[in-house]
Amino acid sequence: MRILHTSDWHLGRSFHGEGLGEAHSAYFDHLVDLARDEQVDAVLVAGDVYDRALPNPRTVELLDDALWRLLDTGARVVVTSGNHDSASRLNFGSRIMEHAGLHIRAAYEGITRPVAVPRRGSDEIAGHVVALPYLEPSVAAGVFGLDEGTHRAVLSEAVARSRAQVPDNGAPVVAMAHAYFAGATTSDSERDISVGGLGQVPTSVVSGFDYAALGHLHGPQTLEEHVRYSGSPVAMSFSEAGHTKGTWLIDVTRGAARGEFIQAPVHRPLATLVGELDDLLAEPALAHAEAAWCQVTLTDEIRPAAAMDRLRARFPHTLRLSFESARKDDAPLTYAERLAGRDDVELCCDFLAHVRGGRGPNATERTAIGHAVAAANRHDAETMRDDGSMFDLEALR
Repeated sequence: MRILHTSDWHLGRSFHGEGLGEAHSAYFDHLVDLARDEQVDAVLVAGDVYDRALPNPRTVELLDDALWRLLDTGARVVVTSGNHDSASRLNFGSRIMEHAGLHIRAAYEGITRPVAVPRRGSDEIAGHVVALPYLEPSVAAGVFGLDEGTHRAVLSEAVARSRAQVPDNGAPVVAMAHAYFAGATTSDSERDISVGGLGQVPTSVVSGFDYAALGHLHGPQTLEEHVRYSGSPVAMSFSEAGHTKGTWLIDVTRGAARGEFIQAPVHRPLATLVGELDDLLAEPALAHAEAAWCQVTLTDEIRPAAAMDRLRARFPHTLRLSFESARKDDAPLTYAERLAGRDDVELCCDFLAHVRGGRGPNATERTAIGHAVAAANRHDAETMRDDGSMFDLEALR
């Protein structure tokens, strides 16, 4: 059985305020071409189809178009729900859609209905897919009558129930699951589903399958030769700047799975820049970042004025800007240490520079500050009127 393994589309998501619709559309063009060119028997989408339970209408239209085009290649399409999806909404009309070759598994009853995938162009069964939706442990444990409400427990039970329904006809059997398996590497854009004692799932839970197509984690990775995450097809956080996005093309036989990772098109690359502003603006080696979404950390000792505007003049797609002093001391200076050796005029000038984005006082302003500090430090017999002139307390006595 030849399959394409993808997951975590997160349709409807934005990247720091930038829409990802064009990026997803480019990926679907690529995926449809891949399914047709490679003559795959099935496309497996392992959860988190949408980014939220209530997707907007344009997002639903994007999915509708993508699924129709994938079915038009002649491949079966198997979709499971993830923790971001509304299982009931995604499951609507699923039995009717099976007649067109679209198999959606988002409800508990779907666990005991494995998908028999025919070989392209014939009635021969190429393989079986046990498609497990995301199972919320606190709910699934009650449905299954389990005492232990962990992801490991509910997935183990779901695997046992679904595998019992697969006919033993010598065809390979593939599992789909949306969970956090032990040994995998996470990124910032994932919603942690190990909170609350759910824990990680050992790969032994899916060791009895010829291939396990996993979803939930956004970086492609191979836990074992037959247990893999496809990752998300587009980046959703700067922590994924080092990821290569794509889709697994897998040939599965009984007892073996051979995989090739096919890189997806990159709508816009990511770049993480660190350094002083003037250095970043002048560095020729950063030309690649001019077309990228950029996350910039400035290390200038004094915060530059209009930093974002200056950055975007060269890097127009800068989305995040933070400041981090290049100071290497292990511990920050105390208040007393910061004031040591500095007179009142210097402190006032420093404060003015701080609130003006690094622009300190000019000569006229510095003179005015000096006069003001001198007036404030006059003999304690004098004090200031409401209008700023001075009282002579001795004359008043």
